[in-house]
Amino acid sequence: MAITGVHAILYTNDAVADRAFFADVLGLASVDAGEGWLIFALPPAELAAHPASADGDGYDLCLMCDNIEATVRELTAKGAEFGGGVTPQRWGLITTMQLPGGGRLGLYEPRHASPLLPAS
Repeated sequence: MAITGVHAILYTNDAVADRAFFADVLGLASVDAGEGWLIFALPPAELAAHPASADGDGYDLCLMCDNIEATVRELTAKGAEFGGGVTPQRWGLITTMQLPGGGRLGLYEPRHASPLLPAS
């Protein structure tokens, strides 16, 4: 058995608007899987397992970047909206962007060791 990738699904109240955001604002390449169901290419991914909070399990979907301040400025110029500013955490810097369909997507600059990033 070989795992060949990750397929993430974002449930949204406006799939058409979110698809346009992924293509036009984030610049993600896509293919049409049929009838307008776009599947977007993502950069390499990493997966972490964290202890669940008292209210159960869950998940977060965050895009990573090398320079969060520059990325926020670039995406804001393309129409992205961010909430709460950039927050420092022990493991990096994080913010969230509002999706047109009502959801949120995290954006973070890691400050931890990563299997995807060269060791510093």
